[in-house]
Amino acid sequence: MAKNKNILSPSAIRTAAAALVLCAIGSAPLPAAARSNEAQTIKDDLGFEFRTGDPPRRIVSLAPNITEILFALGLEDRVAGVTRFCDFPPAAAGKAKVGGLSDLDLEKIRSLEPDLILAFRGNPLEAVKKIRELRLPVFVLDEGVKLEHLLGMITRIGAVTRREAEAAALVRRLDLEMEELRRRLEKAAAKPRVFLLLPGEGLWTCGAESYVHDLLERAGAANIAAGIPRPWAPFSREALLAEDPEVLIVLAGSQQDFETSAGRLRADARLRRLQALRHERLVRLDENKASRFGPRLIEACSDLARALHPECF
Repeated sequence: MAKNKNILSPSAIRTAAAALVLCAIGSAPLPAAARSNEAQTIKDDLGFEFRTGDPPRRIVSLAPNITEILFALGLEDRVAGVTRFCDFPPAAAGKAKVGGLSDLDLEKIRSLEPDLILAFRGNPLEAVKKIRELRLPVFVLDEGVKLEHLLGMITRIGAVTRREAEAAALVRRLDLEMEELRRRLEKAAAKPRVFLLLPGEGLWTCGAESYVHDLLERAGAANIAAGIPRPWAPFSREALLAEDPEVLIVLAGSQQDFETSAGRLRADARLRRLQALRHERLVRLDENKASRFGPRLIEACSDLARALHPECF
């Protein structure tokens, strides 16, 4: 089990799959009426209807990215409970804990008397079902495969929390940041061919159905695993040597974790032939930012673009 607090490590991916994670894309557009201040009925990503009413006063977040969005919408005073992995912003760590992503404490959740529970990919469907059986108001969200799907999810969270204006402002800011990054990278000479290494054992990486693949592309990189029609997959040494990427991108929660992973790559006698290792072209991508489908994804994308294309900045 990886030591990080995020949700993209290979072990976490396998845990989420075993827990029957959600399959719908959490960026479905809201009806025009649902963007008004009037009460509306909105369907979550499991197809359940949710009736908006008065702004919720006690919210429980069941995922780190949702917690970040709630704080970004100015709802920190209304967040009653979070998972033990919710460590950003720092104030989130002081909230009551309701377990992890897949080992939720239902009694603790109920004791917090929430009037809104926001669930996410990685929360077991059985736990979500039990929350509904307890007649607790739960709204379930799923991640998308593109960064712009994040904007739709923020809009929906704004609707169910009655923070429509704040959500719209956040969406505008992130959209402008993505456009500014796109404009800067127009000057890039070429896209380096890259391989992204996820934390954990083996050579796990992201395929075409992962939003991290989209992040790589938007940062001005060409993902050598783009032909894999899955979000996450193991990559063989033989395939890595055959593709011979120009840059190795290491998803790491700290500089020490980065050095550990980089050292493991350098210690593999066969992989030393890779041009990325021969030329010491290894780049750290902050795991805490990039492995959560939240507002800091755009910052992570910009950080990577600066590392790959300093001439554009």
